[in-house]
Amino acid sequence: MKAVLDTKPGSGYDDSAEKYHFPSRYLKTLQDCVGDWVVFRRTRASGGDLSYFAVGQIEEIVPDAQNTGLHYAKICNYLTFDSPTPWNDRGRYAEGALREVQEPWQVGARLRGNSVRRLRESDFNEIVMRGLSGTFSEENAIQLGLDRDSLDEESRSLLDDARSLHERRVSQILMNRKIRDARFRGAVCSAYDNPCAFTGLRIINGGGRAEVQAAHILPVKDGGPDIGQNGIALSATAHWPNHRYVEMHREAFINA
Repeated sequence: MKAVLDTKPGSGYDDSAEKYHFPSRYLKTLQDCVGDWVVFRRTRASGGDLSYFAVGQIEEIVPDAQNTGLHYAKICNYLTFDSPTPWNDRGRYAEGALREVQEPWQVGARLRGNSVRRLRESDFNEIVMRGLSGTFSEENAIQLGLDRDSLDEESRSLLDDARSLHERRVSQILMNRKIRDARFRGAVCSAYDNPCAFTGLRIINGGGRAEVQAAHILPVKDGGPDIGQNGIALSATAHWPNHRYVEMHREAFINA
């Protein structure tokens, strides 16, 4: 089952890309989501912009050992969107349950105390496809390594589906390593403005692709998320020798 998980910066809940902290009243809903995908939405509290900003998969639910009545949903395959997807676009709400509310002023009441909500498959697909539209764009293909010559047959087929807004394989798209690496590369290169973090070199080839590589600080095989904060831009010649240095000083780089 798909769901929306609201997050509130500064709320006191221990949320991150790896976990979602929640009270017992949402336990049954999130147990039903185990093994499936959810989208994350910022609320207006603490400066949020009421938009969906990431997607992830619920791996398991565990109790909070320090706080009775609280639980953690462990998140895997977390992926931030290229740009936030609005919850209300010119009067149309992204969530079907909100579109069914008769009076606009009643929407706030429907959401109050409802930070975890079931989400229709079609709405999930629309939110995700819109949130990752920059990664799927033909204009960014060379820069992100998603040009046809760089892809295997399966990745090429999935990307064609994404670009034609074909929604039936969204879960496969979200799991595809080539597409995830492209989104990760976009986030890291944007954060560093394309120069190598160690040498300072900024080289753009004739196709518009930056020569730097996006390296995970905490490797994916060790549970490292595909988010900009877990990445560093390194030129090809600096990648392997300096990535070893990054691994040795991992905490410093993550907290920088």
